[in-house]
Amino acid sequence: MQEYLVISAIGEDKPGIINGLSQAASECGCNILDTRMTVLGGEFALIMMISGQTQQISDAEASIPTVADRFGLTTILKRTHPRQPSDASCPYFISVVALDHPGIVREIAGFFSERAINIEEMETGTYAAAHTGSPMFSLELAVNVPANVAIAPLKEAFIAFCDERNLDATIEPRR
Repeated sequence: MQEYLVISAIGEDKPGIINGLSQAASECGCNILDTRMTVLGGEFALIMMISGQTQQISDAEASIPTVADRFGLTTILKRTHPRQPSDASCPYFISVVALDHPGIVREIAGFFSERAINIEEMETGTYAAAHTGSPMFSLELAVNVPANVAIAPLKEAFIAFCDERNLDATIEPRR
């Protein structure tokens, strides 16, 4: 029987972390299904989902923390299951760019939450604008719009919402 394990790890960024964790999963006979990792400031952050037979997952639960300890990582391991397909929905991609200021993520998340639209993925970042050096903010979201939500009014409302806040935004079907 196939089982699934989500591994979350955070700690000081060092060379070899990905190699060490993926090698530990592989040596247990597990398959890496999905991974997200980044470096935030000086900290490495990872979330990974692996699959394997019951004993393989148990072996991974024992060996991955040992490898993580060698790198000084704090880990959380949680058994899970494959995601069930959601009801009919349309995947959309949202992009927002603006002068950086507090509250942008909260306001955009609130817009979609109020409409029962699930945020599937999110990535944010800051950078200096070309020529002026002004602090800029960028946000990218992947959302699933329920089939019962009319797309044209949603797009209209979102663009108006962003215009009121001086956010440059796009909303397009996710390909």
